[in-house]
Amino acid sequence: MKSLSLADELTQLLQNPRDPHLLVQAAIVCGALALAYLMAKLLLRSPAWRALAERPAEDKLAERVQPRGGWVGIIIPILAFMLLAVARSVMVARELATPLIDLASTLALTYALVRLLVHALQRAFPPNALLRASERLIATIVWLAVVLHLFGLLPRLRQQLEALSISIGSQQISLLLVLQLLAAAALTIVVALWLSRFLEARIMAQSSVDLSLRAALAKILRTVLLFLAVLIALPLVGIDITALSVFGGALGVGVGFGLQKVASNYVSGFIILLERSIRIGDVVTVDDRQGVVARINARYTVVRGLDGTEAIIPNETFITDTVVNQSASDRRLLLKLPVQVSYQSNVDTAMRIMEDAGRSQARVLSDPAPIAVIKAFADSGIDLELLLWIADPEQGSAPLKSEVFKAIWREFKANGVEIPYPQREIRVLKDPFP
Repeated sequence: MKSLSLADELTQLLQNPRDPHLLVQAAIVCGALALAYLMAKLLLRSPAWRALAERPAEDKLAERVQPRGGWVGIIIPILAFMLLAVARSVMVARELATPLIDLASTLALTYALVRLLVHALQRAFPPNALLRASERLIATIVWLAVVLHLFGLLPRLRQQLEALSISIGSQQISLLLVLQLLAAAALTIVVALWLSRFLEARIMAQSSVDLSLRAALAKILRTVLLFLAVLIALPLVGIDITALSVFGGALGVGVGFGLQKVASNYVSGFIILLERSIRIGDVVTVDDRQGVVARINARYTVVRGLDGTEAIIPNETFITDTVVNQSASDRRLLLKLPVQVSYQSNVDTAMRIMEDAGRSQARVLSDPAPIAVIKAFADSGIDLELLLWIADPEQGSAPLKSEVFKAIWREFKANGVEIPYPQREIRVLKDPFP
């Protein structure tokens, strides 16, 4: 006897809408939905859930785990499915048919699955038009599969997809196998990215740990999760992962010959993050470019110049070339401001004015205090130099130097200190041969 699909059983049951058995199932479905709604509300109001779902206030890089549309749309169908499963097991034990409960369970589980997949995409990728189109595509595919299952057409479709196959050596590759591989790989990778984003937010929220170390741990965690996702996806569709040994060998040769620079930059990036020779926020000078380290990625580092431009520097440069890190162990930076005064000026007054001009700036440290020194006796005048220390080199030094020079110039004019012009003495000799 041919077994009936769930849709056929439900159609036969709905032919008699006043059947008490149908009314009992409808009441169970409505009660399960109502009870799931109340349970979801209580769960979302619990302190434990709020501690899990809310963004830590101490770190702006940590993100919320709240999906668009709220967790209610995910938790309610899951709880409803669990309650309906309990009710179904009780009715099956009494040898009662449960087509309406089976239909409601299938719809609840499908709705929860769609919402979870959409939420995983939202967490794994930034919002864009492609993401919204992918969400609609996933929902359409899942609901279409459910409809085919309800009408008993899914086994027939499976047979048709298996019939479309080609032979590659001893391996039979069908269209069904390809679709299963793509689906399994996409699902595991999205889940891995979702989980890595969630764990990354928690890691970056640990303000007690160095920022570079947190970034390194987050990137290592993402790489490991993606690798595990591929290893999990292949066995799900019946592919032996030992078959990847040949591919791994070929990939190793390719990395060794064709991807030397890329591999070197990736390895250098992890070395920088782990040994913390360069950290986010450091003021560095590399390739004659000075700026603040804004981001350290796996392949390159972004250095934001004091003029606002950003330079993308391969990580290998920080390992093989000389890098001047002005804030590696001490963020204090020495500034040297040269000034020249004439030989007729009072040098002590000039040096006092220079030191006072340095102390008048809020960014200049008082310890060590600004000090003026005589550097040399030049042709046109006496070379002086003002030494200043600042603790915020990432703010730049040009505006500060300008303000100090203006203060020195005003006080020099007020106190009669002269800044000399270059002097050249020309002597005209009489021609010895008239």
